[in-house]
Amino acid sequence: MRIQLGMTLNTPDSNLKIDPRAEMPALLREAEPNERMAHLIKLAQRGLSRGLQARLRKNSILYGHWTLLRILWRVDGMTQRQLSEQAGVTEPTAFGALQAMEKLGYITRQKLPDNGKQIRIFLTPKGAALKSLIVPAAEECNRIALNGISSDHLSVTRRTLLTIIENMVADDLALAGKDAA
Repeated sequence: MRIQLGMTLNTPDSNLKIDPRAEMPALLREAEPNERMAHLIKLAQRGLSRGLQARLRKNSILYGHWTLLRILWRVDGMTQRQLSEQAGVTEPTAFGALQAMEKLGYITRQKLPDNGKQIRIFLTPKGAALKSLIVPAAEECNRIALNGISSDHLSVTRRTLLTIIENMVADDLALAGKDAA
Protein backbone atom coordinates (compact mmCIF):
# COMPACT_ATOMS: atom_id res chain seq x y z
CA MET A 1 0.00 0.00 0.00
CA ARG A 2 1.36 3.39 -1.00
CA ILE A 3 0.91 6.15 1.58
CA GLN A 4 -0.65 9.30 0.13
CA LEU A 5 -0.08 12.83 1.42
CA GLY A 6 -2.32 13.48 4.42
CA MET A 7 -3.67 9.92 4.39
CA THR A 8 -5.19 8.50 7.57
CA LEU A 9 -4.12 4.97 8.50
CA ASN A 10 -6.45 2.88 10.61
CA THR A 11 -4.51 1.01 13.25
CA PRO A 12 -5.79 -0.96 16.21
CA ASP A 13 -4.74 1.89 18.50
CA SER A 14 -5.94 4.96 16.63
CA ASN A 15 -6.21 6.81 13.39
CA LEU A 16 -2.67 7.82 12.50
CA LYS A 17 -2.35 10.87 10.29
CA ILE A 18 0.77 10.83 8.12
CA ASP A 19 2.64 14.14 8.08
CA PRO A 20 2.79 15.28 4.44
CA ARG A 21 6.46 16.27 4.84
CA ALA A 22 7.40 12.64 5.41
CA GLU A 23 6.28 11.71 1.91
CA MET A 24 7.61 14.74 0.05
CA PRO A 25 11.11 13.41 -0.79
CA ALA A 26 9.74 10.19 -2.27
CA LEU A 27 7.09 12.05 -4.25
CA LEU A 28 9.68 14.43 -5.67
CA ARG A 29 11.98 11.56 -6.64
CA GLU A 30 9.25 9.38 -8.18
CA ALA A 31 6.44 11.60 -9.39
CA GLU A 32 8.40 14.78 -10.11
CA PRO A 33 11.76 13.70 -11.56
CA ASN A 34 12.02 16.95 -13.54
CA GLU A 35 10.98 19.29 -10.74
CA ARG A 36 12.24 22.84 -11.22
CA MET A 37 15.58 23.57 -9.58
CA ALA A 38 14.15 26.74 -7.98
CA HIS A 39 11.44 24.65 -6.29
CA LEU A 40 13.90 22.06 -5.01
CA ILE A 41 16.18 24.76 -3.64
CA LYS A 42 13.20 26.44 -1.96
CA LEU A 43 12.11 23.16 -0.35
CA ALA A 44 15.65 22.43 0.85
CA GLN A 45 15.97 25.97 2.24
CA ARG A 46 12.63 25.66 4.06
CA GLY A 47 13.71 22.38 5.62
CA LEU A 48 17.04 23.80 6.76
CA SER A 49 15.32 26.93 8.03
CA ARG A 50 12.76 24.93 10.04
CA GLY A 51 15.51 22.79 11.54
CA LEU A 52 17.59 25.80 12.51
CA GLN A 53 14.61 27.72 13.87
CA ALA A 54 13.67 24.79 16.10
CA ARG A 55 17.22 24.64 17.47
CA LEU A 56 17.38 28.39 17.97
CA ARG A 57 14.03 28.35 19.81
CA LYS A 58 15.52 25.90 22.31
CA ASN A 59 18.01 28.66 23.15
CA SER A 60 15.36 31.44 23.01
CA ILE A 61 16.97 33.01 19.92
CA LEU A 62 14.87 34.38 17.08
CA TYR A 63 15.83 33.44 13.52
CA GLY A 64 16.07 37.11 12.49
CA HIS A 65 18.47 37.75 15.36
CA TRP A 66 20.62 34.82 14.26
CA THR A 67 21.14 36.40 10.84
CA LEU A 68 22.27 39.72 12.33
CA LEU A 69 24.39 38.07 15.02
CA ARG A 70 26.28 36.02 12.40
CA ILE A 71 27.24 39.21 10.59
CA LEU A 72 28.25 41.03 13.77
CA TRP A 73 30.38 38.08 14.91
CA ARG A 74 32.41 38.59 11.72
CA VAL A 75 32.41 42.41 11.61
CA ASP A 76 31.41 44.24 14.78
CA GLY A 77 30.65 47.97 14.65
CA MET A 78 28.69 48.19 11.41
CA THR A 79 26.07 50.83 10.72
CA GLN A 80 22.43 49.76 10.61
CA ARG A 81 22.43 50.33 6.85
CA GLN A 82 25.51 48.15 6.34
CA LEU A 83 24.03 45.46 8.55
CA SER A 84 20.67 45.46 6.75
CA GLU A 85 22.43 45.28 3.36
CA GLN A 86 24.62 42.38 4.50
CA ALA A 87 21.58 40.55 5.91
CA GLY A 88 19.48 41.21 2.81
CA VAL A 89 16.66 42.86 4.77
CA THR A 90 15.16 46.33 4.68
CA GLU A 91 16.40 48.97 7.12
CA PRO A 92 13.04 49.08 8.96
CA THR A 93 13.21 45.29 9.41
CA ALA A 94 16.76 45.52 10.72
CA PHE A 95 15.77 48.44 12.96
CA GLY A 96 13.00 46.41 14.62
CA ALA A 97 15.24 43.40 15.14
CA LEU A 98 18.05 45.56 16.50
CA GLN A 99 15.68 47.25 18.96
CA ALA A 100 14.65 43.84 20.28
CA MET A 101 18.28 42.67 20.40
CA GLU A 102 19.24 45.78 22.34
CA LYS A 103 16.46 45.13 24.89
CA LEU A 104 17.74 41.56 25.25
CA GLY A 105 21.24 42.89 25.92
CA TYR A 106 22.85 41.43 22.77
CA ILE A 107 23.95 44.74 21.22
CA THR A 108 24.59 48.39 21.93
CA ARG A 109 24.29 51.35 19.59
CA GLN A 110 27.05 53.92 19.76
CA LYS A 111 27.89 57.18 18.04
CA LEU A 112 31.58 57.33 17.30
CA PRO A 113 33.48 60.51 18.20
CA ASP A 114 34.67 61.06 14.61
CA ASN A 115 31.11 60.99 13.18
CA GLY A 116 28.33 62.09 15.53
CA LYS A 117 25.57 61.30 13.01
CA GLN A 118 26.48 57.71 12.32
CA ILE A 119 25.33 55.08 14.81
CA ARG A 120 27.28 51.85 14.91
CA ILE A 121 26.06 48.50 16.21
CA PHE A 122 28.34 46.63 18.62
CA LEU A 123 27.93 43.25 20.28
CA THR A 124 27.80 43.15 24.05
CA PRO A 125 29.63 40.35 25.87
CA LYS A 126 26.24 38.61 26.10
CA GLY A 127 25.73 38.87 22.33
CA ALA A 128 29.26 37.67 21.63
CA ALA A 129 28.79 34.72 24.01
CA LEU A 130 25.77 33.50 22.06
CA LYS A 131 28.12 32.36 19.31
CA SER A 132 29.42 29.42 21.35
CA LEU A 133 25.84 28.48 22.22
CA ILE A 134 24.09 28.63 18.87
CA VAL A 135 26.76 28.02 16.21
CA PRO A 136 26.92 24.35 17.28
CA ALA A 137 23.14 24.17 16.76
CA ALA A 138 23.53 25.48 13.19
CA GLU A 139 26.40 23.05 12.57
CA GLU A 140 24.20 20.19 13.82
CA CYS A 141 21.48 21.24 11.38
CA ASN A 142 24.02 21.24 8.53
CA ARG A 143 25.33 17.81 9.54
CA ILE A 144 21.81 16.42 9.46
CA ALA A 145 21.10 18.00 6.07
CA LEU A 146 24.32 16.66 4.53
CA ASN A 147 24.14 13.18 6.05
CA GLY A 148 24.85 10.48 3.46
CA ILE A 149 26.15 12.85 0.79
CA SER A 150 29.66 12.12 -0.43
CA SER A 151 32.32 14.82 -0.34
CA ASP A 152 32.49 14.67 -4.15
CA HIS A 153 28.76 15.34 -4.45
CA LEU A 154 28.98 18.12 -1.87
CA SER A 155 31.78 19.75 -3.82
CA VAL A 156 29.77 19.64 -7.04
CA THR A 157 26.65 20.88 -5.25
CA ARG A 158 28.55 23.79 -3.70
CA ARG A 159 30.02 24.80 -7.08
CA THR A 160 26.60 24.45 -8.71
CA LEU A 161 24.84 26.57 -6.10
CA LEU A 162 27.55 29.24 -6.25
CA THR A 163 27.20 29.36 -10.04
CA ILE A 164 23.40 29.64 -9.72
CA ILE A 165 23.88 32.51 -7.26
CA GLU A 166 26.35 34.24 -9.59
CA ASN A 167 24.01 33.80 -12.56
CA MET A 168 21.04 35.20 -10.64
CA VAL A 169 23.05 38.20 -9.37
CA ALA A 170 24.15 38.92 -12.95
CA ASP A 171 20.52 38.62 -14.09
CA ASP A 172 19.36 40.92 -11.28
CA LEU A 173 21.97 43.52 -12.23
CA ALA A 174 21.06 43.24 -15.91
CA LEU A 175 17.38 43.70 -15.13
CA ALA A 176 18.17 46.66 -12.89
CA GLY A 177 20.19 48.17 -15.74
CA LYS A 178 17.26 47.77 -18.14
CA ASP A 179 14.92 49.39 -15.62
CA ALA A 180 17.30 52.35 -15.26
CA ALA A 181 17.57 52.85 -19.03
